[in-house]
Amino acid sequence: MASSTEENYLKSLYNLANAEGEVNLSELAASLQVSMPTANSMVKSLQKSGWVMYEKYKPLTLTKEGKKIAALIIRKHRLTEMFLVKVMNFGWEEVHEVAEQIEHIHAPKFFERMDQMLGFPTVDPHGSPIPDPQGKITPLSYTPLSHAKPGQNVQLAALTNSSTEFLEFLNSRNLSLGTQLSILSKESYDQTMVVSYAHHPSETLSEKVCERLLVRVLE
Repeated sequence: MASSTEENYLKSLYNLANAEGEVNLSELAASLQVSMPTANSMVKSLQKSGWVMYEKYKPLTLTKEGKKIAALIIRKHRLTEMFLVKVMNFGWEEVHEVAEQIEHIHAPKFFERMDQMLGFPTVDPHGSPIPDPQGKITPLSYTPLSHAKPGQNVQLAALTNSSTEFLEFLNSRNLSLGTQLSILSKESYDQTMVVSYAHHPSETLSEKVCERLLVRVLE
C-alpha cells in the first residue's frame, strides 16, 4: 500500500506524462515543489516498489501497476469533488483542497458507496473524466472555445484549468458547465471573443480564458 507521499508522486507523474507517457525529473520536482535530490530519492523508492521505470538521465515512466494506482487516486479525488458539490452543496471552487486529503483514505467501500449515491458519474464538477473502478479513463473529445468561430453555438463541457482563481472568475461571469454560448465575434488581432449567454447579451472573454474552456459544438 502506497503512503500519501508516494501517492502524490504517482498522481503527479500520471498528470504530467506526455503523449509517450514520459516525465522529466525536473518537471516532477517543480510540480511537487521539492528539490531534485528529494524527488530523485523518492523515484528510486517507487522504482523498488515496481511503480516507476527509472534510468539515470532518462525520462520517468509509470509501470502498468503504477498507472493503475495513480488512476485510482484520481478516481477518489474526482468522486469526492462531485460528492462535495452535488450532495454537500460546496462550490466547485471550494472542493480541491478537501478532496486532496480524502483521496488518501484507503477504504474501497467508502468510495463505492459514494459512487452509488451519486448515480455513478463519469465526470467531476469541472468536467474531467472519472476513472472507472479498474482505473481506466475514457478520454473526452472537446474543443477549446478559442477554436470556435463567429456564428457558432457551443456548450461549456469542461475546463483545462480548475484553479480557485479561475473558477472564481467564471463564477463572477455566471459561467458553469452546461452553459450554452453564442459566438458573436472574434478579434483577429488578439483572439478576444465576444459571446452571449443566459442573461449576458455581450460578454468579452480573453484568448487565455477561451483556451481554458472546453466546449461541444451545437448543431
